[in-house]
Amino acid sequence: MMNVTILGLFDHPHHQELFFGLFLCLYTAVVMGNFPIIVAIVIHPPLHIPMYFFIANLALVDILCTSSVVPKILENLLQEKKTISFGGCITQLFVLTSSLVTELLMLTVMSYDRYVAICHPLHYVKLMRKEICIRLAVSAWAVGTINSFVHILLVLHLDFCGPNLIQHFFCEFPAILALSCSSTYVNEIMMFMADILLVMGNFLLTIVSYSFIVFTILKIQSSKGKQRAFSTCSSHLLVVTLYYSTIFYTYIQPTSSNSLDKNKNVAIMYTLVTPTLNPVIYSLRNKEVKVAMKRIFPFTSKS
Repeated sequence: MMNVTILGLFDHPHHQELFFGLFLCLYTAVVMGNFPIIVAIVIHPPLHIPMYFFIANLALVDILCTSSVVPKILENLLQEKKTISFGGCITQLFVLTSSLVTELLMLTVMSYDRYVAICHPLHYVKLMRKEICIRLAVSAWAVGTINSFVHILLVLHLDFCGPNLIQHFFCEFPAILALSCSSTYVNEIMMFMADILLVMGNFLLTIVSYSFIVFTILKIQSSKGKQRAFSTCSSHLLVVTLYYSTIFYTYIQPTSSNSLDKNKNVAIMYTLVTPTLNPVIYSLRNKEVKVAMKRIFPFTSKS
């Protein structure tokens, strides 16, 4: 299978240019929103603490996730025939999947960081020292990469007989498996196991972390103390809610004739909307990040 035809985003050609502009603006917002946060965290010494180290990793993941899909979408929006090479499709699959899994794991690591900070503040420096933070981040990246690599190897062992039409606007595993004329049983089992272990496992770990956090905050006597403790994890909680809402909407939506359009909407959420909102949430709700951004990028203080 040398080339793959992509169904595209919209059925009406006169919408293409309009959405090209919209997607270009959103992609620019993702890059220009996340990249300055990475620079600010790297350059500004007061941000050299575990929480911001993980935020920088999350920002990098968001850039990779969006960049794996949107440039090709923009190219296809300007073309009548929307195609992608098989190698390009596999590359897109690998980067997108590894980015999504890494983001999932990074959010869990950040939940643990907030748990230690609020529930065990006296041991925070010891439990979240530099080498441990690096190991946690590297582990998240490694698991995301290995998981994606395994699924890619399984796809490369499949036979494709055509027609090579992907019922989506980018390459994803369910759409690719639908093109195979050989058995995809092993692929589907591995994807199911990954969903259970990675998605549900990390969701439960996040729930446990925040359960302890809530119980600890409720024990604080003063209202100011409760507000201060909650403010340290409110941004992360908002991002986690946004991320898992998208995932669970994908799984609980009823099967219908409009399922393809719903899948497209969900895909737009996790490849464009969420990466656009994440830097807004972390910058607008975080005084330290705003201070760092104003010092490193003086023009932002005028806006």
